Amino acid sequence: MDTEFLRTFVVVVEGGSIAEAARRLSLTPASVALRIRTLEKEFGTPLLARSGRTVMPTESGRSLTELARSLLHDVANLKSALTTETAAGELRIGAVPTAITGLMPKILTTIQTSHPRLEIQIVPGQSAELHSKVLNGEVDGAILIEPYFPMPKSCGWAVLREEPLQVIAPSWMLGRDAHDVLATETYIRYGHGVWGGRLVENYLSRAGIRPRERFVLSTLDAIAVMVDRGLGVSLVPDWSPPWPEGLTLAKLPLPLPTEPRRLGFLWIKGSARIRLLRVFLEKAVASLR
Repeated sequence: MDTEFLRTFVVVVEGGSIAEAARRLSLTPASVALRIRTLEKEFGTPLLARSGRTVMPTESGRSLTELARSLLHDVANLKSALTTETAAGELRIGAVPTAITGLMPKILTTIQTSHPRLEIQIVPGQSAELHSKVLNGEVDGAILIEPYFPMPKSCGWAVLREEPLQVIAPSWMLGRDAHDVLATETYIRYGHGVWGGRLVENYLSRAGIRPRERFVLSTLDAIAVMVDRGLGVSLVPDWSPPWPEGLTLAKLPLPLPTEPRRLGFLWIKGSARIRLLRVFLEKAVASLR
């Protein structure tokens, strides 16, 4: 059995369609469909149920999905363990949205140049979700916001970027006091459920400010656009560019000292892919200097 056929099947299930899997794998839809039919013939059972352009795994397909993921993970670990001269293999790296746009392009460019045989699959998500995925082995490592609770001793952690908090407001508010703006203007809150939002809440509490909240969002780009449109002000970290184009915002410094939002890399120290993870971290640090 060709493990690439199993990989194709897993990608089809994750993408929900033959066309999407073809796009992700740089294959034709006909090639993807042929691989699925070959697997179905080999196992003697339908693996996908088709409804228009979308597909879902059958009961047999769901069983195969979990087994295939485990097998593919073991095969990747085997390749990594046997490849000693160069960094070669595959890593699944989680990343929060601002890391995907702000940090990952630089990191991936550096790795592609120095270690072209090291393949990186990016898994998007919020910090809490990615933290869990690192611990249960769904991803090999993740770039996320520093947890507000102690990390297990089995984990490694390295800070990649510190982002101070700041008030963003429409451009005509430039020069105003940050606390006055927060206390008097309509407020767009950086979501309660995201880890970075806890830093915001801690600062507002320490400053004794209770803003007039109108919206709650967890996406920083969306907050910036709404502020630019005059829908309110916000207290957010100074995240890595690029920011949305065409914005004219006032960035107001805070009067009180504040803890920055820290983006860092989390991994399991005993991972079977620790050598590749060390290469990734080394190149991540080098690319962000």
